[in-house]
Amino acid sequence: MPFINSKVNVKILPEQETELKMKLGKAIELIPGKNESWLMLSFEDECTLYFKGENSCKIAYVEVKVFGSENKEAFTLMTAAICQIYEEVLGIAPDKIYVKYEAVTNWGWNGMNF
Repeated sequence: MPFINSKVNVKILPEQETELKMKLGKAIELIPGKNESWLMLSFEDECTLYFKGENSCKIAYVEVKVFGSENKEAFTLMTAAICQIYEEVLGIAPDKIYVKYEAVTNWGWNGMNF
């Protein structure tokens, strides 16, 4: 039940969105027990974002929510993958990307909670 929400201050072209979807679908496997078959993604482009008081460069804020407990080692690997993906696809420098993780114990789907 992972969910990745991305906010970026650049335009995401359709082909870039497809590439992000594919690469994030593979990267989520870095977190044990997670895979693309349950992954939900959201891309918010052209957001107003400031980093260090500036908005003149490309910036990304990525939230990763997972059902279950934290895995700091896996989250570290995932952060490296996310930074690489957003740099390759959107040209956003890793030092302009924040990644936030949240382990969720109550997750609902299909009219029930896990």
